Amino acid sequence: MHEMSLAEGVRGVIEDQQRRHGFAAVTRLRLEIGRFAGVEKPALDFALEVVLRGSVAEGAVVEMIDLPGQALCFDCMGRVEIDDRLAPCPDCGGGRLMPEGGDEMRIKDMEVA
Repeated sequence: MHEMSLAEGVRGVIEDQQRRHGFAAVTRLRLEIGRFAGVEKPALDFALEVVLRGSVAEGAVVEMIDLPGQALCFDCMGRVEIDDRLAPCPDCGGGRLMPEGGDEMRIKDMEVA
């Protein structure tokens, strides 16, 4: 389950920011997760609950924001949103797409106290 290592990475970022800025607690954590990131959100939610115990983010509300898949279509040269890596271009129906986004996961922001 790679979600556990993702959760540990999130905790590391939170701890780095806590050392830099000196906040006492994280009350809300918003994560952006791309459609193609391969993240199982229920597993990540469980992993975060476990990994954040005893940290400044224990008990924080975690919000996961879905980011769409994006691609460049070589047929119409448009940047489009796609639901599947093998989907045709929604604008022109072309099949020569290069995925360009949707595989990321990042902390969007945190509310701290």
